[in-house]
Amino acid sequence: MRTTKLFASVLGPMLLAATLLAGCEDGPAERAGERIDKAVDKLSGKGPVEKAGERIDEAAKELTKKK
Repeated sequence: MRTTKLFASVLGPMLLAATLLAGCEDGPAERAGERIDKAVDKLSGKGPVEKAGERIDEAAKELTKKK
């Protein structure tokens, strides 16, 4: 019973924070994730699939900017 209360007291605030951050278009968690991705890419290099994904992302951003 005691571990259930501890688990709920830790998990509750984490779920609340995740819910609040999920609604942001470009929140702090997303920006941190992008910085981490860029750092990993510098270390390991980019493959063809990742390059194609970036091109798709850029095209999607261009389409949303025009509207």
